[in-house]
Amino acid sequence: MPVLLALLALLAIVLAGVACVVYGVTIERSWFRVRRYRLAILPSNGPERLSVLHLSDLHFVREDAKKDRFIASLPPTDVTLVTGDFLAEPEAVEAAVAGVHPVRGRFASWFVLGSNDYFAPRPRNYFSYFGEGPTKRPRRVPGRSGDLIAQLSADGWSDLTNSRTPVDLDGLPIELLGLGDAHIHRHDLRVAPRALPDRFGIAVMHSPDSAPETASLGYDLMFAGHTHGGQVCLPVVGALVTNCSMPRRLVAGLIRMGPAVLHTSPGLGTSKFAPFRFCCRPQATILELTRRPAG
Repeated sequence: MPVLLALLALLAIVLAGVACVVYGVTIERSWFRVRRYRLAILPSNGPERLSVLHLSDLHFVREDAKKDRFIASLPPTDVTLVTGDFLAEPEAVEAAVAGVHPVRGRFASWFVLGSNDYFAPRPRNYFSYFGEGPTKRPRRVPGRSGDLIAQLSADGWSDLTNSRTPVDLDGLPIELLGLGDAHIHRHDLRVAPRALPDRFGIAVMHSPDSAPETASLGYDLMFAGHTHGGQVCLPVVGALVTNCSMPRRLVAGLIRMGPAVLHTSPGLGTSKFAPFRFCCRPQATILELTRRPAG
């Protein structure tokens, strides 16, 4: 009898595991949602309100009808920014550009690239994600990042990668920083030091690995992706990994870093070689920025 009970318990565990995987593959990975935050962070010399749509880690494949419909259903915003990993395969460049076309911002549309935009994704040992921080990987096959940048730029998007520039956004003077993917050492922090600290500072990056440096340099609001919110989370425990140097408890959402605020997006997609999510729904985020309270 004890042996039979042990076998039944083992069978129940196996069946529960299979059910979780099936759920993660067939339901949750395409169970898209919108999350909204209101953040009182704008200076008094700017507009009263500014809406920002933050998308990340879209991981488009050539046919991605559900994702297309969800993105097209999102409300218009003043600014749209994408923090990299548009692609799950190089052949999806055209699909990705068409997919984000409906959500271009009223005033600005910004992007940086992630590793899956530079290189063709490939299968990876899942246990390797339990390593910490940026990693050096074997030589990869180049993707179509040049085509992606050219087509997005032709459609009205601005590539911010490793650049810092002053912009004016609906009367708000901004110093705008964009950084390449720190996870594959594509970021250039030499461009990051602020030249116009009286302006509102916004930093856009793929991996939040660069956030501590940009926060210390005086940027007010930072945007990152890359983590997928952990992609696989457990009740109470939370994310199992972050795939970066950030602590697991800071894997997604709004994070205060001294006087700065970082928003890390859980992303909308997954690698085509790991097509599942668990307790971590794919998400688009709308931030309603308002003026700081007087005093």
